[in-house]
Amino acid sequence: MSRQKLHLKAPDNWVNDPNGFIYYKGQYHMFYQYFPYGPRWGTMHWGHAVSEDLVNWEHKGIALFPTKREDQNGCFSGSAVEEDGKMYIVYTGIRYEGSNPEDIHVHQEHRFEATQMMMISQDGQTFDNWADKQVIIPPVTDGRIGHRMHTRDPKIWKGQDAWYMILGSTLHEKQGTALFYRSEDLHSWEYVNRALKPSLPGWMWECPDYFETEGGKVLLLSVMGIVENGGRREEHAVCFEVDFQEEGCRMDIPDDYQFLDYGMDLYAPQTTLDEDGRRVMMAWLRMPEKTDAGWIGMFSSPRVVSVRNGHIYFQMHPNIRQAYSRKIADVSEASPEGYMACFDLQEEETVDLGGFLIYRKGNRICTDRRKVFAAVNGGYYAQSARLTSQTPEIIGEARLEILVDENMVEVYVNDGEYVITNAVYHLGRYITSGEPKSIQLYAPEEG
Repeated sequence: MSRQKLHLKAPDNWVNDPNGFIYYKGQYHMFYQYFPYGPRWGTMHWGHAVSEDLVNWEHKGIALFPTKREDQNGCFSGSAVEEDGKMYIVYTGIRYEGSNPEDIHVHQEHRFEATQMMMISQDGQTFDNWADKQVIIPPVTDGRIGHRMHTRDPKIWKGQDAWYMILGSTLHEKQGTALFYRSEDLHSWEYVNRALKPSLPGWMWECPDYFETEGGKVLLLSVMGIVENGGRREEHAVCFEVDFQEEGCRMDIPDDYQFLDYGMDLYAPQTTLDEDGRRVMMAWLRMPEKTDAGWIGMFSSPRVVSVRNGHIYFQMHPNIRQAYSRKIADVSEASPEGYMACFDLQEEETVDLGGFLIYRKGNRICTDRRKVFAAVNGGYYAQSARLTSQTPEIIGEARLEILVDENMVEVYVNDGEYVITNAVYHLGRYITSGEPKSIQLYAPEEG
């Protein structure tokens, strides 16, 4: 299968949410939502890629695909854990109640049901889609708890005395909510509680991820309808420092939240622990249209999540920083995997990275991709694409580390205090600066 370096991209056609992110038996496994028949969204399968270092990736093909009544129209997002040497995968199975006669890969009249399912793999390499699947939580029937169609994306973890699951859901398609379940054996699950935040805009919470990390407890959510932009309510990923008690699955969510990434292109983040115990996150980069190579969708570089003084940091993973070890004098010396640019940005300075502008306005770091972005008149989410972005105010200096790929630019501000990630197209291979400054360039080692 195909091999990729530094940024995991679609092997072909279409990818979206990362799934089942896990360090298992000496390898990182990243599954992902995959439509293998064209560069568009459709009946979801799970693609599968592995890496030994989070830098070099190998696509392994399709791991999950529809075989049961409950998942006949798609294997939606989920997560993975290890128990007794086996890989347990949980995901949402989708069954349409009305198929589109002109396109069997999409539902008709918004009628479907969601079931939580599990597959067990003995080795994380082989997946029996006919024999090794089971239903663990049937569709929600009590509208006071959640929603029959819109309950999905299970994330599971091992607590002090049992296994726990968080699911994204909605109350009456008006208020997002998270549901908590508990299990002694990973097979039988009992509903325990739910979390609400009525003051948070958004009608649906997708792809929830709860974890403890250095400095605090964190909740990630992808909220549908959280921000209004040009008359349309958009979907974006946010994060909170929360308090969670396993007894009774009680979660206290504060009023304040951060965006996961201030480029507003990343969605559906998922985390795992790396081999050294760090909490690591990757997320899907939403792209409005396919690349020249014919694929659409890729993933951010892995980021280490921590909490300092009530602020959630997303630092570049040290393996990624170490991979950019070859110092170069000019972008023309970079390999096809791209390059890293490092510099301090002073107020009112602008740096042009091949048409992608980065500048500082007061104490905010801003980007402008209007020269290197596809036409905003089609595609899966093009109507909500933002051409300019900015961080909240920073305190003190602005030290930037920027990863530049032909279809993605990631701007790390002050070692992950904030990050701006943007999809780009036809990026030029040059750097110009409005003011003289020391820009250090690094590329991956060749070979």
